[in-house]
Amino acid sequence: MRWTVHGSRDVYASEWVRVSLDDVEIPGAERIEHHVVHFPRSSVTGVVTDGNDRVLLIWRHRFITGAWGWEVPAGWAEPGEDLADAVRREIEEETGHRPGPVSVMTEYNALSGISDMQFTAFLATGAARIGPPSDPGESSRVEWVPLSEVPGLAARGQIQDGPSLTALTYYLAVARHR
Repeated sequence: MRWTVHGSRDVYASEWVRVSLDDVEIPGAERIEHHVVHFPRSSVTGVVTDGNDRVLLIWRHRFITGAWGWEVPAGWAEPGEDLADAVRREIEEETGHRPGPVSVMTEYNALSGISDMQFTAFLATGAARIGPPSDPGESSRVEWVPLSEVPGLAARGQIQDGPSLTALTYYLAVARHR
C-alpha cells in the first residue's frame, strides 16, 4: 500500500539537516502527521581491504550514543563532489591511508521510515599509509583487522554503527564473492 503525501512544512533547517512535518494518508486509515529528516548531502562509506584478508577500521567514540566502536571510514560528499572522490577523501582524512582503486558495492537508504538519507558503499582495494589521519578527532586508532574477526566484533557489540555494519555485511555476504 502506498502512502499519499498531501503536504509538507519545514519545522527545522540547518546546513546539516532539515526536518519536515508531512501530512500523509495511509490507505484504509486516517491522515497523520509524520516527521521526516532530510539530509542535504550524499553519504559514503568505504570498506578498505588488503591482499591479506584484512579490512581497515577506525576505533572511535560517538558522543551521541556514548559508545566506542569500530567503524569503516564514512562521511558526506561536498556539494558537486564525485562520490568516488568523496570516499577517497574520507578514507585519507580518517585513516591516513591513500586507497587503491574504488568501486561501488551498493547503494541504500539508512533510515527509510523517517529519513531520506542515502548511502553509497564503496570497496577500496588496497591502501598505502601516507601519514597520520588529518583529522585527529575522527579516530582514536586505525587498524587492519582480519576479516574473519568482523562477525565476532559485531556479535560482541564492538561494531554498532549502522552504515559500517551494512557495508561490512554487504562486503562479506555479496561483494567478496564477485
